[in-house]
Amino acid sequence: MKLKKGNILIAEPFMEDGNFKRSVICICDHHKVDGTVGFILNRKMNTRLSELIQEISTEEVFDIYYGGPVAVDTIHYIHNVGDLIEDSIQVSRGVFWGGDFEKLKFLINSEMIKPSNIRFYIGYTGWSAGQLEEELKTGSWVVSKIDPNYIFKSPSRQLWKQTMTNKGDRYSVIAQMPNSISLN
Repeated sequence: MKLKKGNILIAEPFMEDGNFKRSVICICDHHKVDGTVGFILNRKMNTRLSELIQEISTEEVFDIYYGGPVAVDTIHYIHNVGDLIEDSIQVSRGVFWGGDFEKLKFLINSEMIKPSNIRFYIGYTGWSAGQLEEELKTGSWVVSKIDPNYIFKSPSRQLWKQTMTNKGDRYSVIAQMPNSISLN
């Protein structure tokens, strides 16, 4: 499968890099010249949005996810309400990235955006031009199509297994492998 914006990357089961072990990454931007930007979908943090952004005054609980090891002093968001947030970038059908942050805060405080509409990420994953393609050649990642449910409805703890199973064939067998080799 050719890598493009809107794909997901699924870490191969024996990846040792702690940042990416059993991770599922949404590719939000991919250019041959500029490189690739994505967000790890299945690393929920013990932090809430209201702890990071003082202007958020809703009682709703918006979870924060670890998006990746690059620029961990930044907040990003992926959502399904591109029609409400100006300047959003469509990643794929039903998946949008970013947009007008002031409008976003207003919509959250007005309870027009719910936790089921959006995911927030600290940091991001990034690859320079050609770097990710080299990692794909070595078998570090499995490329698949994104399903908006992976972001907005699937439990993050089960996402790696779910995405591997949904790939079918040999990947569904790989999905059954335990996290630790010693458990085989």
